[in-house]
Amino acid sequence: MSKRVLITAIMFLSAISFAAAQTGVWSGKLDIQGTELSLVFHLDGDKPTMDSPDQGVKGIPIQVERKGAGVISISIPSLGASYEGTWLIRQIAGTFSQMNISLPLTLTPGEDKPKRPQTPTGPFPYATEEVAFCNGDIVLNGTLTLPDGYSRTTPALVMVTGSGQQNRDEELFEHKPFAVIADALARAGIATLRYDDRGFGENAASCYDWTTEDFKNDALAGLMFLKERFDKAGVLGHSEGGTIALMIAAEQKADFIISLAGMVISGAETLVDQSRIALAREGFPQETIDTYCKVIGQAYDVKVHGGRMPAIENYDLPDALKQNYLAVLAQIQMPYLAHFLSLDMRKLLDRITCPVLALNGTRDVQVNAENNLNALINGLAASNSNRIESVEGVNHLFQHCDTGAVTEYRLIEQTIAPEVLETMITWIHSPQS
Repeated sequence: MSKRVLITAIMFLSAISFAAAQTGVWSGKLDIQGTELSLVFHLDGDKPTMDSPDQGVKGIPIQVERKGAGVISISIPSLGASYEGTWLIRQIAGTFSQMNISLPLTLTPGEDKPKRPQTPTGPFPYATEEVAFCNGDIVLNGTLTLPDGYSRTTPALVMVTGSGQQNRDEELFEHKPFAVIADALARAGIATLRYDDRGFGENAASCYDWTTEDFKNDALAGLMFLKERFDKAGVLGHSEGGTIALMIAAEQKADFIISLAGMVISGAETLVDQSRIALAREGFPQETIDTYCKVIGQAYDVKVHGGRMPAIENYDLPDALKQNYLAVLAQIQMPYLAHFLSLDMRKLLDRITCPVLALNGTRDVQVNAENNLNALINGLAASNSNRIESVEGVNHLFQHCDTGAVTEYRLIEQTIAPEVLETMITWIHSPQS
């Protein structure tokens, strides 16, 4: 073999090596003004994808082109973004670009996944059944968890997830809080039914086409399913699910309810609170925060009660917030958000007669503990059966945390504080509940 042919052969083998190296799973972190954002690229197969674990997004389609000298080019059309890097033995060093912004991004093989030590693993000392029940034409699939030696007298709960389309485990950032709760309750002799939200996993489905009332009726169908097998059936809901638990209790359909971080004050007030916290975390001046929250508060009020929307050009606000306001106006036209703004459980609390357990975390930045628990205390009839209290140092997911910020959720290994599980179990088994 001539020297020329040998060199060509070596170059050919190197090209094969480069291409083989640029397969599988690669991950890295973008540094965006001091905030890290993890990206994971799945480069195998005919349909490669990208995940953004910190944002809870998976399976974003990408287009991959492998060039000479170990260069890989990735296009993410749905995000208007791209990545180009060069393979350097154990890493791919390159640049991520989006909206005229370019950031360095180094990828390494595999994905560094946080541990989830509370996620249940078998064998289990209880039984499970895969079940389905219906709300009209909507079929809901779920898991019925049955403690050892269960009977009709076993207490049972239907579990209702928070906002957005979630699976039966209420999975978020690979945390599975409903699986953890169902496992703990089953070991304590309590049955549960958890189910996938309507439309979950359906590409054409959008939760914004439905309202909290629709999701409430789904939960009610699950409760009626339980009542066919158990004498004492209640509702356990988290976040929006906690609000739904209160709605069902107000209809006097549940034997008892558990509201975890449930919204009691209006949806409009809650969204303004969330905006105030988010803007403060972004470092906006207090005067700017007050002005913006006043404007969106007025817009929400107009949407609920009618009138004329405030004109954002009349306010001294940064362009970014003016654009955000216009985006908010478009969003509140959607059925889900339009209905959500008008939700206000305070109007229904005097109708609730069943026992209520309500818990909120003191570091919850999504549903303020003080405002919502005080509304419950003031609105519910006095009863020894009710237990309404805050849980110190936990966030909206009931994880022990530093600040409560949403960005912490994925980084925390704990899925749900053990004392919250123990509180629920003790209360369910108490005579008054």
